[in-house]
Order: sequence, then structure tokens, then C-alpha cells
Amino acid sequence: MKINRQYLLAKRPIGIPDYSTFKMVKTAIPVPKQNEILVRSHYLSVDPYMRGRMNNIKSYAKPFKIGEPLTGDSIGEVILSKHPDFTVGEMVIGNFDWADYSIVDGSALRKIIPDKAPITTNLHVTGMTGLTAYFGFLDIGKPKPNETVVVSGAAGAVGMVVGQIAKIKGCRVIGIAGSDDKVKFLKDELGFDEVINYKSVHDIYQQLEDVCPNGIDIYYDNVGGKITDAAISLLNFYGRVVLCGQISMLNSENNENGPRFFTHVVRRSILLKGFIYSDYKNQFEEGRKDLAQWLAEGKIKYKENMVNGLENAPDALLGLFRGENLGKQLVKLIN
Repeated sequence: MKINRQYLLAKRPIGIPDYSTFKMVKTAIPVPKQNEILVRSHYLSVDPYMRGRMNNIKSYAKPFKIGEPLTGDSIGEVILSKHPDFTVGEMVIGNFDWADYSIVDGSALRKIIPDKAPITTNLHVTGMTGLTAYFGFLDIGKPKPNETVVVSGAAGAVGMVVGQIAKIKGCRVIGIAGSDDKVKFLKDELGFDEVINYKSVHDIYQQLEDVCPNGIDIYYDNVGGKITDAAISLLNFYGRVVLCGQISMLNSENNENGPRFFTHVVRRSILLKGFIYSDYKNQFEEGRKDLAQWLAEGKIKYKENMVNGLENAPDALLGLFRGENLGKQLVKLIN
């Protein structure tokens, strides 16, 4: 009998998760019921929002339950189908268990049509993180040519796409990242105008002011905390803040004081808006079309941080909070 390995949430972490947060179990491969599909996972997407789902709090995504499988966006192969729209051998994308095999309702799957781009780009550039960048920046940021855009978490899967869309729209782009290698990649490979390594500067406000002599028009926030305080303080009249992520806060054990910048927001008629990518679900195909075209034209480039083996999936997630990833964090299950 073939064995199915899967990761369960062993306990709810306090602060930064560790390996005791996860528990691998081995079970029999499940059998699909009517309209269900048995999928063998090939790639797992690893994303910061998964940390929030480990907490038992109400949010846009239901919390993981202790003793039940962790789940996330994944690409896999149809092994057995009891749904009329899917056949064995097709590649599909959906929300799967962190497991070798998952049972998924056919209505929750999307077929991947083979094209020139690598299949994994469906999990980032034309997937959730790419759409997050696309709609957050274009709909909330509403960029205009020659505006100054600052992107925090710029070396992550969302941030690097935001920066490149900003360049496509004729903006001056400043990225904030956490290593010299990331700085080099963003400038040399992706065309960011300036990049700050926040770990090597004494005063992030002063550094931002130096590289943004005309102020900031759009701030795309992936991290929160002191970096966001500094960026908002430098926003111009009618500036826009796209509140996408707060990765610096995800493992905080204490409530942060603030925000402390609302006086500046009022005085300069600044817009701050949070969102989640599913707000735009009725426009996904429009976003995928544009992103796929820019990808094909070489206007959007990407970087994947690939970890091999389901057994290493927890380390891939924990690495996000150690700042180890450059680009999209993925786990490859099939060699």
C-alpha cells in the first residue's frame, strides 16, 4: 500500500513558530468521492499569510485547526478523477493539503494550460502573489508617470512584481530589502532605481529621505513597523499607501502602539487602504492576462527559492521569517 505523508498543525505557536509547530503523519492514500479528485502534489506555495492562519482569530482566511492538515496554493497532477471536467494526467492548481496526495473538490480547481512560461509561475507571477501586486498597486496606488514609488519587502514575491509594474508605468522605484544580495538583484536584474538594505542603515527615515528628495507618492507596504512609519512620514500631498502585508508583526507577542502618523495623513490628504487579493476575484482573468503578457515580453522577471522535499516544507515557511527567501518560496515534491 502506498503511503501518504501530510503535515498537521501540532500546536498554535506563540511568537515565532518552530519545528514543534508541525507534525508529519503517514496515512493511506485517500479515495475521491463523486465530483472529487485525487491530486498528487508537485509544487507547494509557501506564503507569509500562513502564519496568521496558525492563530485562532477571525480573519479573511479560516484558521488552521490543531491536528488537521496545513493547506496552501499548490500545483499537482490528477491521479484519479470522479469529476466530469477533469481527466487523469492533467495539471491543476488549487488549495491542497501539505501532503503528497490530496482530495480536492473539482469546483475548487483550475486547469493549467501549458504555455511558454514555466508551470511554477502560476503560483506567483500569474498567481496569488502576482495578482496581489497587480490589483493593489494599480487599483489603490493608481500610479502616474514620474511618480516616486517605495516598496517594502521588495525582494519578496509580491514586492518584486510591484516594483516592475511601477517601472512599466513609468515611475521611479525605490525598494527596501534585507541583504546586499537582494539589493544587487533588484537593481541589476529588475531595474529598481534605488534599493535600501534596511539592516545596514542606522536611520531608515534619513536614508529614505536621501533617496526620495521629492517625497514619496505611493508606498506599497508589505512589512509594517518602523519602515512603514518612516515611509508614511515622507508621503506627498495625495499620497497613496497600499496596505498589503505586515510580516514584521506576524510573530509579535505584544500589541504594537500606534499608528502615530495620522496627523500627517490628515494634513496631506493621504489615502491608506488595506485589501486582500480575493477582493478582485471577478477580475482575475484580466490580471492574469496582463501579467502573462508582461512575463512573455520580458517586462516582468522573477526569482524562485526552491526547497526540495515535503519533509523540508516547515523549514521553507520558517525561512520566510528569517528573511532567507529571494523571490517566491516554493517546495518541490516531484523530481
